[in-house]
Amino acid sequence: MIGSVQRALRLLESVGAHRDGAPAKQLAREAGLPLPTTYHLLRTLAHEGYLHRENGVFRLGGAVPRLARDEALQNRRSKIVETLRSLCDRVGAPVYFAVYREGEIELVSVADAPETPAVDEWADFRATGHAHAIGQCLLSQLDGATRRDHLDRYPVWSLTPHSVRSRGALLTRLAALDRTARDPLRPVIERQEYTLGTVCAALPIAVGPAAATMAISVPLDREDELLPTVERLRREISKLLTSGTFSISI
Repeated sequence: MIGSVQRALRLLESVGAHRDGAPAKQLAREAGLPLPTTYHLLRTLAHEGYLHRENGVFRLGGAVPRLARDEALQNRRSKIVETLRSLCDRVGAPVYFAVYREGEIELVSVADAPETPAVDEWADFRATGHAHAIGQCLLSQLDGATRRDHLDRYPVWSLTPHSVRSRGALLTRLAALDRTARDPLRPVIERQEYTLGTVCAALPIAVGPAAATMAISVPLDREDELLPTVERLRREISKLLTSGTFSISI
């Protein structure tokens, strides 16, 4: 065990037991520490934001709540990873989960298997949303102004001979997806637009305020499996959303 860490934690616990804070001498007695050691640890903890000194007493600082938030965040991310692994096993294809947050496409997690590997991200997913099913699905969920802002920052360009050729063509495609929004889980299909030899399908997810999507990919020579596989994924997503066990608030 590292003694200094243990002593610092005991001090934090002592401070936390006093709603209105406590002076160093009292904290030293409660933690069973020499006063010089206590002062040294208190100064260090205050410098790092875990304690705040005011009017001669120490209170918990602003960094302490971050510990709980970070733990909750990690728990949510772990739950997402666990969910995607389970979906990958059930649908027999790699499963991707992405969100649109603060103006960026964020690939949160991917689950695959040796026999069903995920697509290699050879070109930054954030900058190539126009060319893959994940990005097209997310862009289709944005309002017009947000979508235009994204395309101003990340212009359309052809990654493969099958990629959408222009911004106008992409906007036409996205508008068509808007008109079919009556089906909330209608897949967005992309064939070799991001990677040659691969076809993908993405499903929009409406949980909370963020645009989100789950997607799958299969090799081109197994394209006949794409629609049955995405239909299995659609059923699994519906179960998750109905049960309320899945959250995208990460």
